[in-house]
Amino acid sequence: MTVRKRSAVAVLAIGVLALTGACAKGNQGAPAVSSGGPGAQAGAEPYKPPTITVGTADDSKGPAIEPEGVVRGGAVTMIDRDDFSHLDPAQVYSNTEANFGLLIARTLTGYKRVAKGDYKLVGDLATDAGTPSDGGRTWTFTLKDGVKWQDGTPITSQDVKWTIERTFAPFITQGPTYVQQWLTEVDHKKAYQGPYDGKHLENVETPDDKTVVFRFKAPHADANYALAMGGYGIVSKAGDTKQKYDQEPVSSGPYVIKAHAVDKSMDLERNPSWDPATDPIRGGYPDTWHLEFGQEALQVTDRLMADAGPDKTAFTFYSPTPPERLQQVLGDPALTPRLMRSPSPYGNYYYFNLDRMKDVKIRQAVNYAWPSKQIQQIYGGPAAVALPTTILNENSTLGYTSYDLFGRQANPGGDIAKAKELLAQSSNPAPTIVYAYNQTPLQERITVAIKNALEKAGIKVVAKPLDRKTYYDSIGLVKNEFDMYWGGWGADWPSGSTVLPVIFGPVADGASNYSHLNDPALKKEMAKITAMTDLDEANAAWMALDKKVQETITPLVVAENRIANMLHGSKVGGAEIDPQQWIVSPNTIFVKP
Repeated sequence: MTVRKRSAVAVLAIGVLALTGACAKGNQGAPAVSSGGPGAQAGAEPYKPPTITVGTADDSKGPAIEPEGVVRGGAVTMIDRDDFSHLDPAQVYSNTEANFGLLIARTLTGYKRVAKGDYKLVGDLATDAGTPSDGGRTWTFTLKDGVKWQDGTPITSQDVKWTIERTFAPFITQGPTYVQQWLTEVDHKKAYQGPYDGKHLENVETPDDKTVVFRFKAPHADANYALAMGGYGIVSKAGDTKQKYDQEPVSSGPYVIKAHAVDKSMDLERNPSWDPATDPIRGGYPDTWHLEFGQEALQVTDRLMADAGPDKTAFTFYSPTPPERLQQVLGDPALTPRLMRSPSPYGNYYYFNLDRMKDVKIRQAVNYAWPSKQIQQIYGGPAAVALPTTILNENSTLGYTSYDLFGRQANPGGDIAKAKELLAQSSNPAPTIVYAYNQTPLQERITVAIKNALEKAGIKVVAKPLDRKTYYDSIGLVKNEFDMYWGGWGADWPSGSTVLPVIFGPVADGASNYSHLNDPALKKEMAKITAMTDLDEANAAWMALDKKVQETITPLVVAENRIANMLHGSKVGGAEIDPQQWIVSPNTIFVKP
C-alpha cells in the first residue's frame, strides 16, 4: 500500500485556513482490506461507528482505563512493511507515524478510550480539554503536575509555545498547518519563520510555567481537536536539535527509543520519567517493544496465521489480510478470536472533472448506473468493502446522518433504467467519458466493471490507465484530459470542517479539489459553518451541506469503503483497530502470560 495523497496547497479559498491533508496507509489499487461492515460475516455483530464526546477534568486524569485481562510486563513485537519517515512530531502527518508517536510523544489533548468504540477528547498533558473564551478565538490550557521529559525535567508551557513556533521553521516541511494558520495567516511561513532567530509569536502566551494561551484571529470551536493531532506533539525546547530531532526525539511518552536500524527494526524500552498517573490515554503495559520492518502484507498474515514461536506475541499496526488469504482467514473459526475488523474512516470518491462534464443530468445518470455491487465483489465481497452513500464518512464525522440519493442501498448493482431516463433529459443522451485509473491488476478489473455498467446505460467509456507512481500528479493537473478519476481524503478530526473545505476548496494544480468545483455560494456556506461556535450546530450543518452538494451539484460518485481485516498473535491482548485512524492502537496492547 502507499501513503494516501496529501496536498501542500489545499488552501481554503474563502481565506479561513489551508489544509495539508490527512494521510493513511492505503490508496486506490491497494489490496482488499476487510471490515466489520454490513454483511460481513454471518452472526457478526452489526458495526457501530465510534462515539466521541468531550471529557471533563476528571476524565483527563490517569491512569488509562485498562483493557480486560490486562497484564503488565513482557516483550511485544510489531511487524509491518515500512519504517517511519519521521519521528519529529512536527513532521508527522500519516496515521502510521501519528500512531507510533503515541509511544514516545504526548500532546495537549488526546483521545481516551473508555470502551470499545467509545472515546472522549480529554487533556493529555493538559488538565482538561481546554477552556475557550472570546467566542472561541482564545483557548487556555493548564499543564498537569508531574509531566516530565525522559531526563526527568518538567514539561512546561514554554515547551508548548516552542513546539508551535518551531512548526513555522523552514526545515519543517510536513505535518498539519491548522494552528499555524489560525495564529497568523494562510501562508503562515511567510508571516513567521520560527523561533531560532529569537523572534516569538505574541499570540501564544505563557503567563506561568503551567499555563499556555492561544489567541487566534478568528473563532475555532474545535481547536482542542486540532491540538490532539500527532503533528502537535510537544517538543522539548531544551532538547530541540532542529533537523536532527527527526532521528533522535526526546520522549514524553511511556517509552524511549533504545535502538533503531533504519528500515529494519526499532527497539523501545520504558521511559522511567513517564508517570501513568498523569496519562489517561496510554497504558504502557509491555516492558519492551520490538518493531520489525520490511514485511509485506502476505508475509505478515502468514506469520500471524501460523502463530509460531515468538510470533505468538506479535501483531501488526496496519498490514491487512491480502485477497489471497481473506476467505481462508474469515472462514477459519480458530482465527476468529485473533481477527480485528473495521471499515475505513476515510472518504473515497470517483470525481467528475466539472470543467469537462458540465451537465448535472449526466453526472447523476452515472451515479444511478454505477456498479457498486460488482466492484464490491471484485474486492472480495461485503467482508472486504462496504458501500457508503454519503460524502462524509460515518466513522469520522460527529453528528453523522445517512442519506441515499441514488438508490445504492436498494439497487447496489445500478439502476440502468433511471440512468437512461436522466440521459434522455440531458444535453447529450449518448455521452463519452474518459475514465482515468491507477494501472494495477485490481483496478483493471474494476475499470472493466465500470465500463460495462455505464455502456449499458448508453455512456461510452474510454479507459485511460495511469502510472501508479505519478497517478496523483496526473489527476492533480487542472488542465488534465480526463472526465472522471478516483481520489481519497481523510478527516484530521471527526468533523466535516476537515473534509468538505478541502475537497471542494481551491482549484489549483496539486490541490485536492479534483472535481474543480468552484461555486461562490458553496464557499460562502463553508465559511459560515467554519465560523460557528456551537460544534453540534456546525456538525449538523456540515452534514446538511454534504447532502445539498450531492443533490444540487453532484461532483462525484461516493466510492466503496474498504474494510480492514488484521490478525494478531495468540499471546497479544488488547489489540484493537482505532476507528478514527484505521490502525491498531498501541495504547491498550499487552502481552498475555
